[in-house]
Amino acid sequence: MKNFRAIVSWLIVLWMCYVFLGSLPYKFTGHPDTQHIFGTIGNWLGGFLGAGIGNLFTNYGAYVIGSFELLTSIVLLLPALLWVLSRLNGSFFGITRRRFHVIGGLMASAVMAGAVFFHLVSPLGVEVLHEGKSDGGSLFYAALSILILGLVLVAINQGWTDDDRYAQI
Repeated sequence: MKNFRAIVSWLIVLWMCYVFLGSLPYKFTGHPDTQHIFGTIGNWLGGFLGAGIGNLFTNYGAYVIGSFELLTSIVLLLPALLWVLSRLNGSFFGITRRRFHVIGGLMASAVMAGAVFFHLVSPLGVEVLHEGKSDGGSLFYAALSILILGLVLVAINQGWTDDDRYAQI
């Protein structure tokens, strides 16, 4: 059962990191699609929180969210690096994979809860329309999948004993 949980955890982590890391070039380079998304939400926020807050979100939201997604990916992938290092020098770090995956799952769910919220309540919508093109809801469904899978990651990685060395991999 431990191996099954570890395999499922790593499959979830791979999907999350695929989405998070794959979106970073868009978030950090001012891609027009990213400008549209954060501009739409920023304008909407500015309508009731003030133009200053809306402009901050429009101008810096992609960098903040992208940075948090990068940090989340690092937390989720760090057990693999620690496992390799432990194999190379024969030491056990005492920090299990499951702890990183619980923390990373919470981080991923938190950031994607925000994304799902903005898709549902702002003018952005479930299906993002930009320059006459639709994403078919792919951004929303990716965010929703990570929100749910982050909670699954937390659930399947709780309850193991701290001295379970097999949980490290």
